[in-house]
Amino acid sequence: MWAELLPVGRSAATGGYRRHAWNSADAECRAWFEQQARSRGLAYGTDRNGNQWAWHGDPAAGNAVVTGSHLDSVPDGGAYDGPLGVVCAFAAFDRLVGNGRELTRPLGIANFADEEGARFGVACVGSRLATGLLDREAAYALRDADGVRLPDAMERAGHDPALIGADPELLGRIGAFVELHVEQGRYLAEDQPVGVAGAIWPHGRWRFDFHGEANHAGTTRLADRRDPMLTYATTVLAARKKARLAGALATFGKVAVEPNGTNAIASLVRGWLDSRAPDERTLHQVVGAIEQAAVERGARDGVRVELTRESYTPVVDFDAPLRDRLAARLDAPVLPTGAGHDAGILASAVPTAMLFVRNPSGVSHSPAEHAERADCHAGVAALADVLEDLACRPS
Repeated sequence: MWAELLPVGRSAATGGYRRHAWNSADAECRAWFEQQARSRGLAYGTDRNGNQWAWHGDPAAGNAVVTGSHLDSVPDGGAYDGPLGVVCAFAAFDRLVGNGRELTRPLGIANFADEEGARFGVACVGSRLATGLLDREAAYALRDADGVRLPDAMERAGHDPALIGADPELLGRIGAFVELHVEQGRYLAEDQPVGVAGAIWPHGRWRFDFHGEANHAGTTRLADRRDPMLTYATTVLAARKKARLAGALATFGKVAVEPNGTNAIASLVRGWLDSRAPDERTLHQVVGAIEQAAVERGARDGVRVELTRESYTPVVDFDAPLRDRLAARLDAPVLPTGAGHDAGILASAVPTAMLFVRNPSGVSHSPAEHAERADCHAGVAALADVLEDLACRPS
């Protein structure tokens, strides 16, 4: 399975993946998921928001156990973030069947659409729509860098955008969701290939618009300039400082410039901030301090600053009984995480937990992202053990 997925959407130039929501590489990944489901005799389908499902047993019976993750990527992302959870889900199911385990609850495997938000700017679109945390009107307003609307992209990929919206019927059938994911960071020790997530830090994305005045780079005196690039650059440095002092994280990882000419002073710079913190109060304080620094510098530069919050996820505490059950069953450590996941979104509606597979370098969202094969096998074994505990008749 891993070998089949590995070349899909991979850039020959960078070695990274460009599996963005509803593009051709994403379509190949979705076709792969469907093939895996059907080859096992699982009932395959998509929900109203384009999330893919493979079912053993009748989900209408309720109290289903679900696992899975996502197959899309960040720009030039790594091979493991998302796909490892989907591949391990199928492999864990194979392990249960191969060991002759009798499933007493419906078991589902899911591939959630547009988890990374690389194309339309909002993370976990599929799960947010299902839970109602993203409404249809807001989803219809999302556009990619080329101006393509989300519903149009979905329609071109063969999904009816008129269906999208909250799906309480589907979520009401799920009794537990367990997502396996490659670790993003290095908390796991050398003798611990698998861990259990405790909570997800609150996090969000904010767009800073720095409005200046376009002019000629070779003829405009420095004193006469209203250069938004200066304000943007200072804000990037301020973000690092404010986050460091607060024990938080703040990253400007995306920027767009108009008119984007080498010999032109920019009229507009847009910078996207990703910020995360151990608690919501700290997060709001950090983002507020960054905004204040931007406005103060903008006043000096003759630049107007606008701030728009594009997405926000409060702190997510995973279901304590389920978390503790998994940790005890696997004798695994409980870890914090600053990364968002579909599991964090679904936690608002169903009992949810996460497993992490050790990442030796801690690098993620990069072609250098990696997990050792033996640790991946340990992840499959751990997930199968958890699914057996939750969904099978005691042996």
